[in-house]
Formats: sequence, structure tokens, C-alpha cells
Amino acid sequence: MKIEILPAILPKNFSELAENIGLVKDIVKTVQIDVCDGQFVPSATWPYKRLDDSFEKILREEEGLPGWENVSFEIDLMVNYPERIVEEWVTAGAHRIVLHVEAQGNLTEAVGKLHERVEIGLALGMETPLSALEPYANKIQSIQLMGIDHPGFQGEAFNPKVIERVKEVHSLYPELPLSVDGGVSLENAPALIQAGVTRLVVGSAIFHADNVIEAVHKFKRLNRDVI
Repeated sequence: MKIEILPAILPKNFSELAENIGLVKDIVKTVQIDVCDGQFVPSATWPYKRLDDSFEKILREEEGLPGWENVSFEIDLMVNYPERIVEEWVTAGAHRIVLHVEAQGNLTEAVGKLHERVEIGLALGMETPLSALEPYANKIQSIQLMGIDHPGFQGEAFNPKVIERVKEVHSLYPELPLSVDGGVSLENAPALIQAGVTRLVVGSAIFHADNVIEAVHKFKRLNRDVI
């Protein structure tokens, strides 16, 4: 089984996004950009922190997301009413868009707008019943389980309860790629892999490390098939 490492970026601004992508663009296939609206989760990130017109330039195709020549982008939309903005992220160059089932709005409409345009992932919070996946199981391409109780902040403590949830989801949907996002570290990653995770979304353990590139390689060395 191949395990993919996805560095997760929670960008305060466009410059930070570009800097962090630049650190990992030559050693990973995909990065996850966390997009927070300050409503679904308390924190707000770029481009909701409108400090410049960088996102508008991307939508006008005057420039692309940083590093687009080297990496693919998974956009984790931690926002309410995702159906209103998903098409913007298709235009911006998303390869995969992750929607959160707990968000306010019309999830079915958001999924419909993305169908056959980009890969669709569905994310579940720690307390959300796994049955929430059922209406969308044949319309999505991956599942993401949150490994922390309060998404939207890097550095939150990992909740080991997610390991059992991984086992259940893997049993129910063995054909779908499965990721855990939040609190993933070198210490808990082996248990997640053994439980059935195929993608590890890693934020602080990579970008707060003394050596970012070496941190990525350490995750890759957890399994000889890690990519």
C-alpha cells in the first residue's frame, strides 16, 4: 500500500502560501491549502484575509497558484456555504476539493457543481457519525477524517479516537483513498497507516520543524512505499 504525504498549509497571506509551497514543491506531489472563512471555523486564512488582490489575479488567470508547475493542489474548504465558491477554486487550479459535511449550506449542490470537474473529498469532524458519508459515497473520490477536535488551527492536539474511526471507514469504503488531517505526527502516523490511512495530511510536524525537507523525508521513511 502506498502512503502519500500531503503538507498542509494554513496561510495567513499569499506570501506565506508561496513561501511554504516553495519549501516542499520539489519533494511532494500534492499540497493541501486550508481555506478558512472565520465562520465555519473561528480562524480566517488567505484569501478570506483580504490583504491584497492575489486571489482575484488568480481568478482572472493573470497568475497561478504558487508552484503550480510542480505540484497539485488539494483545497480544504473549511467554509460555510461552499456551493457559493467551489467554482472559484476550480478556476484557481484545484486538483481536489475537500468539503466538510458539517458546514452550513447546500452540500449536495456543491458536490454537483464539482462533479467530473475535479476530485471531490468529503471531510468528517471527530463527532460526526460515519453515516453522514452514505448519501455521497458514490459521488466522491476520497474521505478525510479530522484528527483534532477543533479544526482550523495548526498545533491542535491529536485525538487518538480517530484511529478507530479510520478502521471503520476503511472497512466500509476500502476502495476510497482515506486521509487524516490534524495533529498527525511521526509518533502517531504508524498507527494511522496500520489502521488503513492512505494519505497523511501534515501541518505543524512539517512546517514547524527545524528542517522542513528532512521532516518530509522522515514521514516518507515510515513506510518503504510512502510517496
